[in-house]
Amino acid sequence: MRSALPACQAVVLTAAISAAGVSAQAQSISPALLPEITVSATRVERDSFDLPVSIDSIEQRTIREDNPQVNLSEPLNRIPGIVVQNRQNYAQDLQISSRGFGARASFGVRGLRLIADGIPATMPDGQGQAASFNLSSAQRIEVLRGPFSSLYGNAAGGVIQIFTADGPPEPELSGNAYAGSYGTIKFGLQFGGTRDRLNYLIDASRFDTGGYRDHSAARRDHLNAKLKLDTGNHGTITLVLNALDQPETQDPLGLTAAQVAQNPRQAGSNALAFNTRKSVAQNQAGLLYDLALSSRDKLQARVYFGTRQVTQYLSIPVPTNLTTLQKYSGGVVDLDRGYGGAGLRWTRSISLAAAPFTFSAGIDYDRMAERRKGYDNNSGITGTLRRDEDDSVANTDLYAQAEWQIAPRWNLLAGMRHSRVSFESRDYFIVGTNPDDSGAVSYTRTTPVAGAVFKLTPAVNLYANLGKGFETPTFAELAYRPGGATGLNFALRPSNSTHRELGLKALIGAASRINVALFHIDVTDEIVVDSSSGGRTVFKNASNTRREGLELLWQSRFARSFEAALSYTALDARFTQPFTSTSAVAAGNKLPGVPSSSLYGELVWRHPASGFHSGVEARSNGKVHVNDANSASAAGYTVWNLRAGFEQRGKNWRLNEFARIDNIADRRYIGSVIVAESNNRFYEPAPGRNFLLGIQAAMRF
Repeated sequence: MRSALPACQAVVLTAAISAAGVSAQAQSISPALLPEITVSATRVERDSFDLPVSIDSIEQRTIREDNPQVNLSEPLNRIPGIVVQNRQNYAQDLQISSRGFGARASFGVRGLRLIADGIPATMPDGQGQAASFNLSSAQRIEVLRGPFSSLYGNAAGGVIQIFTADGPPEPELSGNAYAGSYGTIKFGLQFGGTRDRLNYLIDASRFDTGGYRDHSAARRDHLNAKLKLDTGNHGTITLVLNALDQPETQDPLGLTAAQVAQNPRQAGSNALAFNTRKSVAQNQAGLLYDLALSSRDKLQARVYFGTRQVTQYLSIPVPTNLTTLQKYSGGVVDLDRGYGGAGLRWTRSISLAAAPFTFSAGIDYDRMAERRKGYDNNSGITGTLRRDEDDSVANTDLYAQAEWQIAPRWNLLAGMRHSRVSFESRDYFIVGTNPDDSGAVSYTRTTPVAGAVFKLTPAVNLYANLGKGFETPTFAELAYRPGGATGLNFALRPSNSTHRELGLKALIGAASRINVALFHIDVTDEIVVDSSSGGRTVFKNASNTRREGLELLWQSRFARSFEAALSYTALDARFTQPFTSTSAVAAGNKLPGVPSSSLYGELVWRHPASGFHSGVEARSNGKVHVNDANSASAAGYTVWNLRAGFEQRGKNWRLNEFARIDNIADRRYIGSVIVAESNNRFYEPAPGRNFLLGIQAAMRF
């Protein structure tokens, strides 16, 4: 394992500061760090310190303070092992990877499971969207890495769960408004409270930006609501509603290296000629029911359903060759998707051999069905029909896991999940030499995991874990067969992974904690790009790969109202066997899209009486290769950010103002890359120095 961190980046401090304004005594910050309670690893509330897994939780204040609360990149960059690249392209969503899983995604999020309030935001094929996550109403975000992620099913190289806050005890109306560089504005309203046994929170917002690059304007309207009814002995019913409307989002495409050098803010080739853009409308409802059957037994049931409509205009010209035209699927993608699912979980807590024992077992069923059509893109206008099919994918999963504290100093955690993922496509576009390409395929895997914690001292825990994982192709990766043949590539197989991890978790006094993890991951049948041309990207199973790495997280609170945090990842992700795709790939080449190192740090100071705080942040990423051949790359970078804010409080009101400057040195760098882009348009430049001002106000009734 290699560490690519330069010596000049060896230590960067960070901190976060809370608001003040009441009295010096009320606002003085305790130096103690609270226990980090999570549910993602065990499905019941547990202190992450006592679990043999890499899991971290981001609290509400960190999510909201001095942030526009638009993108997951805002809070997630502080988590080791996680790399979040903001493409500056709202038509393609964020690029998120966990220990290298998900780095090859050219749009959306794959390789990780996304979950919001217990409802999957990842489809059964492993493709997910982070745009539906509502940060302004979030209570916390949990991030799970390593083998225990596979207990959530297919494509779980990691799990990111967001939890909406409960409404406050008293009715409260709050609003916020932000304005920043590149014509960026956001405003929102939130109303919540408690009435008898009903708790409620409703959040609505609009985000609008002209975009850093040409042809990158976007608008996003978002509604998130949670209603929780406590029926006493009959359990708790929670209704979660989410709506996203993102019309006519411009897609600036990627740039070549020459274009970046010429003007990093320009749109890519043909973006204007084809008016590349994307419209998304998504509506979702979920219902969760929690019931205590006894003092030992609990039951949770969930059901959800949603719709998603997508229309996307790509920069793909109509072929002039008749043979190629017969295999052409169009430059306009039109999707009409329905999805839903249900789950049931039983949890029992008992004493086994005079030691605490908790067992959970459950079943999940999720299904997505979509009508997919493709048309010519005639200079931004929908043309002739070129593709017409019904696609569906469903998973049926059984799982069980148990936690057993077998001795005062030993705690065991183990589980297993059996997954069946079934794909089916029915082709209705049978024209000329284009045959009926209907077909189906199913993948079945069982993924066991196990881990143990040894309490070396009351303040130091050592742990180890081992497990299996798998990742099926997505429908986007099945879309085309090799050699220009028509139909879906049902010969593509899932990749399989074996994870090993050793870790240490330590509490340093009452005010500091440190987590360290070493991991080794072997992957067989890695899914890679075989060829990409004419808008057709073909995938194949290729070389085995290896990922070895180190993750470090340090958090501390100091006297005189200072707080600091440091997150560092060193990752060596390589192909271990040679193969040939668009070119020859040698054993030892690095996986594209994966930085060899990443660092985040912050230091914040809070005045204990006035409500003022200020902070400095630093973020650094190593060099990133853009293709399997490692023939081109994006250079590493380090950027610095400054932020500050005030808070004032009265008896029934509070007011917050903040300002932040990102990339204060005006550094030119590549924020994200498009892996294996066929026209060498790999690069998506990040903004130079930019500003944001915001105000938040709340009133209790």
